[in-house]
Amino acid sequence: MEYHDYGPLGLIVLKSCRELGAHVDAFIREMRKDCHDEVDTYILPVDEIRFNNGEGKVKLTESVRGKDIFILCDVGNYSCTYTMFGFENHMGPDEHFQDIKRVISAIAGKAHRITVLMPLLYGSRQDRRTGRESLDCAMALQELEHLGVSDILTFDVHNPSVQNALGHTSFENIYPTYTMLKTFILNEQEVTIDKDHLMVISPDYGGMGRAIYYANVLGIDVGMFYKRRDHLHVVNGKNPIVQHEYIGADVTGKDVLIIDDMIASGESMLDIAREMSIRGARKVFLAATFGFFTEGLKKFNEYYENGMFTRVYATNLSYLSEEVRAAKWFQPVDMSKHIAKIITTINHDHSISDLLNATPRIRALLNQVNAAHRCEQQASALDE
Repeated sequence: MEYHDYGPLGLIVLKSCRELGAHVDAFIREMRKDCHDEVDTYILPVDEIRFNNGEGKVKLTESVRGKDIFILCDVGNYSCTYTMFGFENHMGPDEHFQDIKRVISAIAGKAHRITVLMPLLYGSRQDRRTGRESLDCAMALQELEHLGVSDILTFDVHNPSVQNALGHTSFENIYPTYTMLKTFILNEQEVTIDKDHLMVISPDYGGMGRAIYYANVLGIDVGMFYKRRDHLHVVNGKNPIVQHEYIGADVTGKDVLIIDDMIASGESMLDIAREMSIRGARKVFLAATFGFFTEGLKKFNEYYENGMFTRVYATNLSYLSEEVRAAKWFQPVDMSKHIAKIITTINHDHSISDLLNATPRIRALLNQVNAAHRCEQQASALDE
C-alpha cells in the first residue's frame, strides 16, 4: 500500500494524557519505521503554564506549520494539579477542555489539519435537556468546530446522537470492543465462550445495544436490568435507584460479563453483581470503557472479598490511579496500539472503517482460541 501523508505528523500530548500519549507515540514509531521517517518522537513540545490566580496559557515551542496535528487530552484526569492562591488545585474537565482550546489558539491556523482526540468526550453526561439546564456537550463540540478542528475522535460516547450538533466537522465514536474482548478472553482462559457457560448482561436499557453486540459476536445470550428510580428525589445530581429488575434467562452455574460504558461510583454495577451472585452465577466479571471509581475502592474490595465478582476490566483511555491499578481484582485494557493505528491511518489519508469494525477481528480471535482449545483436547486424549 502506498503512503501519501496528509502532512508531517505531529502529536500534541497534554499532560493529562502524557502516559497514554507516550505509548501511542512508541507504537506509531514502530508502525512507521518502514516509511523512512527519521524522528525520535512525533510528540511536539508544549508548555502548559498556570498563573497563581488560576489563569493559564499554552505555548508551543516548535513550529507546527503544515503539520497534521493530533491533540490528545484526557478531560477526566483529576490527578493534574497546580497551585492557586497558595493551595493545591486539581484540574477538572472544564480546565482540561479549556487547554484544548488554548492549544488550537496557539496553533493560530498554521497547521495543515487539526484533529482532537478526546477519549472521554467532554460533557458527555450532559448530552440532553430534560428541563432548563445546560447542554454542555453540544456546546463544546460546536466550539471546536468554530475553532477550525477538522476531526473529533472519541470513545464509547454516552449518547452518540450528540454528534448531530456538528455541521461539517467529522466525528468518530470508536468502541474498544475488540481490545476489551481480547484482553478478557486471553486473561480468563478457563471461561468457556458459548451459550451454556457465558452470558452478557446490560446494567440498564440504555446499554442494551452494546450488550447485544457483545452477545451476538460471541454467540451467547444477553440479559438486562431495569433501574427503577425514585423520581421524587435527587441525590448527587441524579434520581437514586430503588431496585434493579432482571429480564433474561437463568444464570445459574454460568459465568456473567456485565458490560457498560463507565463505572462512576460503581454502585449500580456492584448491585447487579450481587444480584447475579444471589441468582447462582458461577463467576461475575465487570467491564467498562471508563473506570472512574469516584467514591473510592472500599466497596469494590468488600464485594470482591465476599465473592460477589471475580474481576473488573477498564481501559486506560482515562486516568487510572495507582490504587486502582494495584487492586488484585483489576485488569487494565491497553488501547494505545489501537489509537496508534487510527492516527497513522488518518495521517496516511486512508479510511479507518476497517479499524472501526471489530466483528471480523473478534471472530478471527475466537477461531484461534477454539483451534488452540481443540489442539489441547487432542493432546490430552493422546496422553491418556
